[in-house]
Amino acid sequence: MSFVAEFNALPLPGLLDRSRSATTQAARVSFAKANPSLADFAQLISPAASELLEPLCRRSQQITQQRFGKVIRLFAPLYLSNECINNCSYCGFSRDNAILRVTLSIDEVLREARSLKAQGFRNILLVAGEHPKFVSSGYMAECVAALHEEIPSISLEVGPMETEEYRPLVEAGADGLVVYQETYDRKVYGEMHTAGPKRNFDWRVETPERAYAAGFRRLGIGALFGLSDWRLEALSVAAHADYLLRNCWKAQVTISLPRLRPCAGEFQPLTTLNDRELVQLLCAFRLMFPDVGLVLSTREPAKLRDSLFPLGVTMISAGSHTEPGGYTGAGKEKIHQTVRGRIVELAVGSSEWATTVGNATNATGQFEIADQRSPDEVAARLRQLGYEPVWKDWDAALIARG
Repeated sequence: MSFVAEFNALPLPGLLDRSRSATTQAARVSFAKANPSLADFAQLISPAASELLEPLCRRSQQITQQRFGKVIRLFAPLYLSNECINNCSYCGFSRDNAILRVTLSIDEVLREARSLKAQGFRNILLVAGEHPKFVSSGYMAECVAALHEEIPSISLEVGPMETEEYRPLVEAGADGLVVYQETYDRKVYGEMHTAGPKRNFDWRVETPERAYAAGFRRLGIGALFGLSDWRLEALSVAAHADYLLRNCWKAQVTISLPRLRPCAGEFQPLTTLNDRELVQLLCAFRLMFPDVGLVLSTREPAKLRDSLFPLGVTMISAGSHTEPGGYTGAGKEKIHQTVRGRIVELAVGSSEWATTVGNATNATGQFEIADQRSPDEVAARLRQLGYEPVWKDWDAALIARG
């Protein structure tokens, strides 16, 4: 049975309705269980459980240190292209947004990666909009192969592919795949995705299964909080993670908790997940999944990130740029706009070509980051908190044959 079939059969709204009227004592019972069920998870994220936030935090921190020690892995996103064929209301890369776009060449990708390597990163996430004309599976495989000799751990966050399209990427050296469902609410999903292949909910939600069949050893999932009821989204993510742990058991699973950030198009969040609720959610995921990696990005401000690090987070980004060429200015000479897949050159001397601060390319980012600290500053803060920042914990040589 695929996750879609299992997901459709799950009584998630019923579990959620019961949790909304739960008592603090009922939440306390779920809190004490060694192997929580989805029903228990619904209790842990219930309004009643918010009264248990302090013991939830202590328990989450204790479990995380038992399973992971006092270490936190660092990674950086490397954006390859902001071209996209989809219209997604909440995304800066959306097809009909009149943004400045660019796709990096292989040499430019290497230039960006070497800049990240010089900052200490050995774990890079390659990110790209979904546009087969600009970002083909062949292009992705070339990027991975070019980086593989220098970067031990390469993950991808790109448009969903068939299993057979993923295999060359694994063979080239990619070991992780991240795919956010964005929202597990089918109605909202349909409203948010108005054009392009991303409109297919089932195709996207089954992506981790296809990636696992192709040989990826790490699978990352998550919902984008701000599109639908956060408790329903969280319960859906928990159901998805539970399915992957049972059926894709050779792979490591990570869960991200991104909240919507300002971006091109000026989309406003439809729902809220406040800071206190984010803390509750993070702890609930740790109690539900003691061995799952929990990822926190630079979408969150520095002060909040510092307070969340000890509560269950195992992997963070730092010093992030969400535009192609953001680390070195690579691709600056090729900035353009795209109309229906056709490149529209910018007029010489137009305001888009104005000199910018630092290494910016002028290409439009996917969203605004909130934690502006450098990787060194974030690493130093982790040490102050008593944690060891880990830049590398994986190498292909560990499983190399003969």
